[in-house]
Amino acid sequence: MQISKYSAPEFDPYGDARQTETDDGWRAPVAAAPLSAVLGLPGSKSLTNRELVLAALADGPSTLRAPLWSRDSELMVEGLRALGTRFERVPGHGGFGDDLRVTPAEELLGSTTIDCGLAGTVMRFLPPVAALALGPTMFDGDEHARRRPMAGVIDGLHALGVDLDDDRRGTLPFTVHGTGSVGGGPLEIDASASSQFVSALLLSAPRFEHGLDLTHSGERLPSMPHIEMTIETLRARGVEVTSPEPGRWTVAPGPIRAIDVDIEPDLSNAAPFLVAALVAGGSVTITGWPAATTQVGAQLAQILPLFGARVEVEGDRLTVHAPERSDGGRGIRGVDLDLSEAGELAPNLVALAALADGPSTITGIGHIRHHETDRLAALTAEINGLGGDVTELDDGLRIVPAPLHGGPWRAYADHRMATSGAIIGLAVPGVIVDDIASTGKTLPQFTALWEQMLA
Repeated sequence: MQISKYSAPEFDPYGDARQTETDDGWRAPVAAAPLSAVLGLPGSKSLTNRELVLAALADGPSTLRAPLWSRDSELMVEGLRALGTRFERVPGHGGFGDDLRVTPAEELLGSTTIDCGLAGTVMRFLPPVAALALGPTMFDGDEHARRRPMAGVIDGLHALGVDLDDDRRGTLPFTVHGTGSVGGGPLEIDASASSQFVSALLLSAPRFEHGLDLTHSGERLPSMPHIEMTIETLRARGVEVTSPEPGRWTVAPGPIRAIDVDIEPDLSNAAPFLVAALVAGGSVTITGWPAATTQVGAQLAQILPLFGARVEVEGDRLTVHAPERSDGGRGIRGVDLDLSEAGELAPNLVALAALADGPSTITGIGHIRHHETDRLAALTAEINGLGGDVTELDDGLRIVPAPLHGGPWRAYADHRMATSGAIIGLAVPGVIVDDIASTGKTLPQFTALWEQMLA
């Protein structure tokens, strides 16, 4: 059964936002009044793509309830389908599309090609799965995907005895010559460039003959909450995972239990909407906020008060209230912030800092140079192009608020750069985002939800 692209067919991912499109891009709407918005969000990309991999390797069919329908999740579905997994859309109960029934292949088969797009989870999570398949699987993706770090996965698979041909580039494209099994056992990799290297190997490890005893050898490991998310999804399916010491994980060989699982809303995708409350004034509420989660977006509840917001949690609703304003400013405080655990929140928070009443220094984010684009260079270029004052540091950015003016905002095919432009545009008339469609990577409904928030 063919999976429809990006979103439920009855949901228009752009809605009325088409009215703001120009020949040069999407004209970011300015907030005309304080906000009073209540929004629900689609499922987490990070959880959806982890659960898709585990469901494909499980011992029976699983159902993902309220999964994310976006470019990244579609690419994961199509990659797993190419290896023999079967998928069926079934009626869901949420407002963002159907549930998804996943039936594992009786035997994973290669002799295929997988398009990774620009999805880090696809290019990193699926090569170990392909190593468990019979036959060659060729991996490639978008132009910028060929510049994203892959060495941790490639070197790790080589060390496990997997035949992988990358012409010694350490990047896409490459071919995994699967033999139907992977021995597993002790392994050491450097995951300094991405925690996804660790998650990629842990997800498939229960299917390795001897499981996996994985050690990280680098000096630092960014985004630890994402590894915790991987461990929790494995344990929920009955897999024995331990961490005997920091930077080391063991996975016992054995079955991956088939389960039906509810996908939480994507809390990182909540960031631009919650940040909007500080920029425009008023309040924004996100429904379905989990009481406990491994998503890094949950840290917004602690981070945004540093900028002066008031955060209120009532049941499954999280509300951000704008700061009290004085002296004609927005009341947004400058911050000194270490985002080493939550680098994916950095672009939206840097945009917020550019509109603050005082300077900010945001560090611990050197690794986001290797995300969808070099986010440090991109944020510096785009904010400064509108009259801002951002300086790139070794491990972050220094943001000194300055009067901003309208103009073009390049998204660099990066969904978080696109939403950062929308944030700036709330306060600065004439900001035109060249590629708002890049939000389809993780949130195809972004412009419709943005308009709903402003309405």
